[in-house]
Amino acid sequence: MRQQVYLWVTVANVILTFVFSKWWPTVELVNIALLYLLPVLMGAVYGGRGPSLYAATLGLVSFNYFFVPPFFSFAVSDLRNLSTFVVFYVVAVLTASLASRLKAQLKESERKEGYTASLYAISREMSAFTDIQSLLHNVSDQVSISVGAPAVIYLPDDLDVLAVSASTKQPDDWGSGDAELTIADWVYRNGNRAGKGTSTLNASKGLYLPLRTEDRVHGVLGVKLDDVVLSSDSVSFLEALGGLAAIAMARVKLSEEAKLAQLTAESEQLRTAILDSVSHELRTPLASMIGSAGALMDNDALFTSQDRMELLGTIRDGALRMNRLVSNLLGMVQLESGMLRLRKQWCDAEDMISVVLSQVRDFQHNRKLKVIIAETIPPIPGDEVLLEQVLTNVVSNAIKYSPDGSEIVIEVLTVGAEVSIAVADQGMGIEPAAIERVFDKFYRADKTSHLPGTGLGLAICKGIVELHGGHISAAPNGGRGTVITIRLPLQNQENSLEHMLERSMDAHERTR
Repeated sequence: MRQQVYLWVTVANVILTFVFSKWWPTVELVNIALLYLLPVLMGAVYGGRGPSLYAATLGLVSFNYFFVPPFFSFAVSDLRNLSTFVVFYVVAVLTASLASRLKAQLKESERKEGYTASLYAISREMSAFTDIQSLLHNVSDQVSISVGAPAVIYLPDDLDVLAVSASTKQPDDWGSGDAELTIADWVYRNGNRAGKGTSTLNASKGLYLPLRTEDRVHGVLGVKLDDVVLSSDSVSFLEALGGLAAIAMARVKLSEEAKLAQLTAESEQLRTAILDSVSHELRTPLASMIGSAGALMDNDALFTSQDRMELLGTIRDGALRMNRLVSNLLGMVQLESGMLRLRKQWCDAEDMISVVLSQVRDFQHNRKLKVIIAETIPPIPGDEVLLEQVLTNVVSNAIKYSPDGSEIVIEVLTVGAEVSIAVADQGMGIEPAAIERVFDKFYRADKTSHLPGTGLGLAICKGIVELHGGHISAAPNGGRGTVITIRLPLQNQENSLEHMLERSMDAHERTR
């Protein structure tokens, strides 16, 4: 590029000389000298100081040789022309210097703008990272691209010993040697930069910068420079980039610590709930079961047949209550640990509701259960056992929170590409502020706090329904009671019928 500038300056000077040689008698010498400054400006703008001084010298020689008497000679007959030569050359040099300085300032501004844009883009990218390793690899790549040199990042391990955590690809294994690790460890301990271009260990091949926030140093950034000399702006850019990386690392660590604290709090809450359940929810039915069984064993002759049935009913109710509680606790543990897996098959809504009705029949007492099922309900793809557990929990809640003698309506219908199962009771209802919270773990509304329960039933229902890709919601049932609505997605009905036919054929083959 620089050689091309020299060529174009020469061509421009030749063209000007040729043009002035045709019309120079009509043009004053001062104007010719001024026009010879054009190649000087062109050389300064596009090539810098060297091409502009070359253009000035070439222009002065051409002006003296062709247009100053005696012509075609470098001799000067009129000494006053010497002052013109001096002024011309001084103006050319000043012009070249100013143009070169402006060009250098423009390049510096563009470089600073590029650094600023890079920092802005990098800061936006860093906010999207959720793990430290991906973040560090991105930072090392950005450093390598920005300064054109390999980069390595050191992080402390559990014993606070530095080790290479991320680096750019390079032919040698620079960065992991004892010398580099020693310098990086010094930077990490002291929080100051070291290496090439600094007052500390200047003979090193690399520059080492601490990755620090206000309260601590998180690691060290190393850049292999060799013969590369970084400007002060480049060093400032690297320090700013290191600061951004340190902030992002602190954010990721805080996020991980927050998640761990949340998991710890939830685990503690689950443990407390289990202990409370064992101490109260399990102890109460156990006490009634033990008392009823002891009475039957010790005083069997004193009881009538009706008394025995009542005591046996108490034992049965206590056992059912304990079974529901243990099932809910185990279900929540499986959901929280991610161990719950779906075993999908084609489920018939009418069959599931029949199973649910048989499970709640023993404690529904005088409540009337009314089932409304649309004529054409396609099969539901899902885990039949888990869906039955969801419906059992919802219907059991409706029984528990509604008065004796009231009606509970179970309605099944198709809504678009979903099957909707709604369970409506005439109980005490839910406050508007608690409509969304009833599906939270361990939540108990104020008006239901006197009733037994752990607040896990609906939370388990929500987890299972969402595993099926469905949705569960609560709403007031007109002026009295609550409606719990479960919506489960359907696949194409033709595919559903094909699967049902395949299942029946398989079953037929197995029975043959």
